Amino acid sequence: MSLHQAIDQLFQLIELILIVRILLTWFPNVDWWKQPFKFLHDASEPILEPFRRLIPPMGGFDLSPIFAFLFLGFVQNIVLSFV
Repeated sequence: MSLHQAIDQLFQLIELILIVRILLTWFPNVDWWKQPFKFLHDASEPILEPFRRLIPPMGGFDLSPIFAFLFLGFVQNIVLSFV
């Protein structure tokens, strides 16, 4: 496996964790303090929280994941262009 592929798969894993976290927010009975949900929360919160501070939820909708995905795609393209 090349370094390019490894970095690409790392970004895909981060995006998958974010997608699973977003989908689980549709279920109100998820206990975010028990495993495996705690892992998903702890792994995704450092990515989502800065965007949540910049763009607070509007009308009950959290738009921070959209900006997080855009930012991750931007960073992924930059990093992979150097590899």
